[in-house]
Amino acid sequence: MIERKKTRQIHIGPVAIGGGAPISVQSMCNTKTTDTEATVAQIKALQAAGCDIVRLAVPDMEAAKNLGNIIRAVSVPLVADIHFDYKLAIEAIHQGISALRLNPGNIGGEEKVRAVVKEAKANHIPIRIGVNAGSLDKKILAKYGAVTPEALVESAMEHVHILEKQDFYDMKISLKTHDVPMTLAAYRLMSETCDYPLHLGITEAGTANTGVIKSAVGIGALLAEGIGDTFRISLTGDPVVEVKVANEILKSLGLKEYGPTLVACPTCGRTSIDPAGHCRTGREEA
Repeated sequence: MIERKKTRQIHIGPVAIGGGAPISVQSMCNTKTTDTEATVAQIKALQAAGCDIVRLAVPDMEAAKNLGNIIRAVSVPLVADIHFDYKLAIEAIHQGISALRLNPGNIGGEEKVRAVVKEAKANHIPIRIGVNAGSLDKKILAKYGAVTPEALVESAMEHVHILEKQDFYDMKISLKTHDVPMTLAAYRLMSETCDYPLHLGITEAGTANTGVIKSAVGIGALLAEGIGDTFRISLTGDPVVEVKVANEILKSLGLKEYGPTLVACPTCGRTSIDPAGHCRTGREEA
């Protein structure tokens, strides 16, 4: 039985994150957020596959202003993914988004982060602080000499303190790298450092073959240790595959019931039939 790390609880729409709530599965649309029809169709496909929360890219104001049209057409909570322009985050809040994902390292300084937090607090919108190995503050990089688990955690905590100074505690944290051992070390350290819920992920994990392996090893290891409250499998391609893989990882750890369990002989020299062929045809070949 996995004993999960106790964390604070936040809510993204009706979905509880942390505080003993079931581990939630997230994914991200790869459609243009300005294309309402295509984005809504993909969100519904993700939800049908078992996705609890869907993130949308918001690269410009046109996309931000279209969020309301998408929100009104779906029932799953949506998260706005914001980079570089804090005004996009504020517009996303006004459009009715359920949560924000910010990389404070590229949002344009503490004053702009404070402006976003003020709006989020007024509208009860949680924020995910997303620290990425590729965009660490230059001062932190200089201090540690390279991207390290300690550098990632220090960066995250700097931004946590900015939000806490405004009496904002409705947040979760992610520490993203493509390196599995570094990701494991960073999340373990983060779990010891604070009690905010953690969003797990291996960023830039790759295609279905390599990405599934890296994600299963990294995210699976952390979940098995009781670390993590929500996660996304990041793969190149159809995001529905991400959701199916995520649910299979939870199922394999006994953290979620998801579909039937197929048990099949791996085959060896003792077998007298081809199990794969038998499964395909539904009968034993002569």
